[in-house]
Amino acid sequence: MKSLALTAGTLAVAALVWHAVPSFAETARRVPAPTADLVAPPAAKTETAVFAGGCFWGVQGVFQRVKGVSNAVSGYAGGDAKTARYDEVGSGRTGHAESVRITYDPQQVSYGKLLQIYFSVAHDPTELNRQGPDTGTQYRSTVFAENAEQARIATAYIAQLNQAKTFGKQLATTVEMSKPFYAAEDYHQDYLTLHPSQPYIAINDMPKIDDLKKLFPESYKATPSLVKAAKAG
Repeated sequence: MKSLALTAGTLAVAALVWHAVPSFAETARRVPAPTADLVAPPAAKTETAVFAGGCFWGVQGVFQRVKGVSNAVSGYAGGDAKTARYDEVGSGRTGHAESVRITYDPQQVSYGKLLQIYFSVAHDPTELNRQGPDTGTQYRSTVFAENAEQARIATAYIAQLNQAKTFGKQLATTVEMSKPFYAAEDYHQDYLTLHPSQPYIAINDMPKIDDLKKLFPESYKATPSLVKAAKAG
């Protein structure tokens, strides 16, 4: 992920450089929906899901624009609390992956639909320990299952996509359980919405928002559910 410590002048030069090279944005496709999905109890109003798929700025930006999602928080999962800090996670030695915790209404959007969007537009699940220009285990493709049922659905979906050869090669996505989620620093939250013209965002992540709108029009919402708004509420 690009350094946040960029002056206005540096950003201007970086923009020229980024626009002079090919985009690293992953190719999106609407993959088939999972054949198995979670059935939410009629009274259930709030569930959570945690996905990792490269830089959390773009993943958060995608899910903040999905109908039924009330909050999506950038953070870290896979490692210990003491190393859940941006400067340490960036070393690739903490076990953490940059992740997003999604709070959603299961009466409006299912866990399976979130997984379908995750595999279709949020990242490239065939990349091993990398996404776009970012490399390292902290950028791995991982579903951090909140419980055994989520793990079962995610594992079955990966097998379904592999068997159908949807991507032409095996997925690199793993499923991990019992890994706590730690929210990232405030300056990472809502980063895509606050900095849409930042070169890294414009090149790598804004195309994902366009892909979501194009491939999942029934799930797209124009006004994102922002972390700062949720805190204020």
